[in-house]
Amino acid sequence: MEQFRAFWASMPDLQQWSMHLLTTVLILVLGWALSNALGRWVRRLADHSSRIDPTVVPMLRSIAVWSVRVVVLLAVLARLGVQTASLVAMLGASALAVGLALQGTLQNFAAGIMLILLRPVRAGEYVAVQDKAEGTVDEIGLFMTRIVQYDGIHLILPNSLVWGSLIINYSRNDRRRLDVLLAVRHDDDLELAMAALRDLVVQQADVLDSPTPQVMVMEYRDSAVMVNVRVWTPAAKYWDVRFDLYRRAPQVLRQAGLRSPVPLREIHTVAADAQSARRAG
Repeated sequence: MEQFRAFWASMPDLQQWSMHLLTTVLILVLGWALSNALGRWVRRLADHSSRIDPTVVPMLRSIAVWSVRVVVLLAVLARLGVQTASLVAMLGASALAVGLALQGTLQNFAAGIMLILLRPVRAGEYVAVQDKAEGTVDEIGLFMTRIVQYDGIHLILPNSLVWGSLIINYSRNDRRRLDVLLAVRHDDDLELAMAALRDLVVQQADVLDSPTPQVMVMEYRDSAVMVNVRVWTPAAKYWDVRFDLYRRAPQVLRQAGLRSPVPLREIHTVAADAQSARRAG
């Protein structure tokens, strides 16, 4: 032990280098831990704040974490004697080369920024991306958007496809219009059918009074008159009201004494008509 101490005391450069290396490793470890802690703090702050849109949380967390990590890495390299100015210039040139090689990836990144800033979709909203996907938005990341379909299947779409497509947002408005089309036979009482459907609409607790619900004749077909029940309902109750009206409307019409419409066709036998005309002549 005494020999080791004597050797260590005789090597001041080694002592200085060891302390320098230990400090550098300590900066790296503490900086990395600080970045992770900052990421958790950003997520926790977003979870407890009603003013922060959940859509931007993953991107804010990534930006916060990697901002700290980049600073830590530059500080570590500076302590190791690396000229950070030349390194930054080299990284800039490398970034340009990589950017040219990864144009598609950069498009996804740019589209992700636009989705975050303009927010045509948000986490938790039910949307349809034309010819791509339909479901609830789970997360919008820097490069990908995750959508959960109604059957539980997760779809991962590049942000450029989402941004460059027609987006139908079913959740942005707090209310939705519902149209239920029903058929009434030509020889049945049309006014009785419409009155029965109006009573059905009044009984629906989740139907809004404004705009006023409507029961109206839409068109005439071969075997029936088409009656449309148009109501407005809260977006969260849309499917419940839709399923209930489609289930109860035919029942209400039958209870009012109306019959289910069936297709009607008139058939003329040309040969028989010609033979009857000759006999009469």
